[in-house]
Amino acid sequence: QVQLVESGGGLVQAGGSLRLSCAASGRTFVSYQMAWFRQAPGKQRAFVAAITVSGGSTKYADSVKGRFTISRDNAKNTVYLQMNNLEPEDTAVYFCAARAGYLLKLVADEYAFWGQGTQVTVSS
Repeated sequence: QVQLVESGGGLVQAGGSLRLSCAASGRTFVSYQMAWFRQAPGKQRAFVAAITVSGGSTKYADSVKGRFTISRDNAKNTVYLQMNNLEPEDTAVYFCAARAGYLLKLVADEYAFWGQGTQVTVSS
C-alpha cells in the first residue's frame, strides 16, 4: 500500500515552467513504478510520463516530449515532473500514480494507487 500526495501546481503564463512533486508514504516506494497522468475538463484521464523503479527508463506522451521531464528520488520517496515551455493545452488536473512492478505501463487502469491531483492552469 502506498499513499501519494501531489504538490506544485498553480497558475502560470504560456512559456513558463512548473515543477510538480509527488510524495509517497511507505518504505516500499523503491518497488513502485511511477507515472503522471492529467485530466482536462470534459476529457478522459491521459498519460503524461512514466518512470521505472530505478529511474533508468522513462516514457512520455508525444504532446509533452522535449518539454516535460519525469524523475524520482528514491531516498526521498518522491517523484517529480518538471514542466517547461508550458502551453494552454497543458491546463489540467495532474495526478501521480503508482503500480507495483518493473515494466512501464501507459494506461491508467494499470495503476492501483493515485494521488488527489493538483491543478495546473496555463494562461495564454
